[in-house]
Amino acid sequence: MGLENYIPANLLLWIEPIVTIFLGIVLGLFLKKFLVSRLKSLSEKNNWQSDDVVINAIDSVIVFWFFLAFSSMAIGNADLPGPEDIYQKIISAFLIISISFTASKVVLGLLDIWSQTNKSLPSTGIFKGLTNVAIFSIGILFILQSFGISITPLITALGVGGLAVSLALKDTLSDLFGGINILLSKTMQEGDYVQLDNGYQGYVENVGWRYTTIRERANNIISIPNSVLSGSISKNFSSMDSAFRVPIQIGVSYDSDLDHVEKVALEVANEIYEELDCVSKSYKPVIRFREFADSSINFFIYFQGKNFGDHNTILNSYIKKLHKKFREEKIDIPYPIRTLIHKNEIKD
Repeated sequence: MGLENYIPANLLLWIEPIVTIFLGIVLGLFLKKFLVSRLKSLSEKNNWQSDDVVINAIDSVIVFWFFLAFSSMAIGNADLPGPEDIYQKIISAFLIISISFTASKVVLGLLDIWSQTNKSLPSTGIFKGLTNVAIFSIGILFILQSFGISITPLITALGVGGLAVSLALKDTLSDLFGGINILLSKTMQEGDYVQLDNGYQGYVENVGWRYTTIRERANNIISIPNSVLSGSISKNFSSMDSAFRVPIQIGVSYDSDLDHVEKVALEVANEIYEELDCVSKSYKPVIRFREFADSSINFFIYFQGKNFGDHNTILNSYIKKLHKKFREEKIDIPYPIRTLIHKNEIKD
């Protein structure tokens, strides 16, 4: 006696397609567990990061691809309503979408790797976004083509519609191209410490589609439109040598012995030079008397910090130590003084 005596005929028609799809999933899991795992272990033995990106991207979709492939084979033996061609096109659409996701992961992963080794290639949100738009736009065009939809009129319509959209989104496009200009001109990149002409300063967090975010030292986040930022005057403390000069201004009384002041100030400066790791050891502190001010003789002591963010630590340590040393040495830091001379005229 055959299976048809125990299983309804309409259910029997589905056994072969279901078994086919099940075998596809099992084969995909088998390759994922053994073949892809083997490739991962081989890639870990070399110093290439690019192959890791490709293998990880394929690892996430290989089972789904086998599911789609065996589903396509099973459709021919399944009693489905409607023409078989429709189901094949739907499977093709899912395959194209999954390939687009995989290509996006591979390209973005390679961009991250190359941006770490080649500083001329920026890896920011705006470039990642443009990459995703390009990849998925191509994927959508392939899907439309697979459904028999001509893309030539669509491209023409998009060209005309794009002109209208560009006029409506003038500010948005201005910010977009402003962000691209910032990245290509390399005026600032992620991680740079910048100071703007409006007084804002901090670390560049991300250059996005419309805004560039800057994190202040107080941990506040500032969002600045790219069009405004690209047209502003900015100082980038990270663009060249990270070492920078730290000037500290001090004033002493006119009654002070300047030779003694210089000796004490340099002694304290050399202590800071030896104690703080953030002080550059390639530059010894120097002192320069600068001016006869209203209430004091002013001078500058110059350090060199390793990074811009170190200047607060140097200022704090030096001022505290110098103030204590000046008190011990009886060196006066005067308050601002104004002497008023009033002449009384004696009238007859």
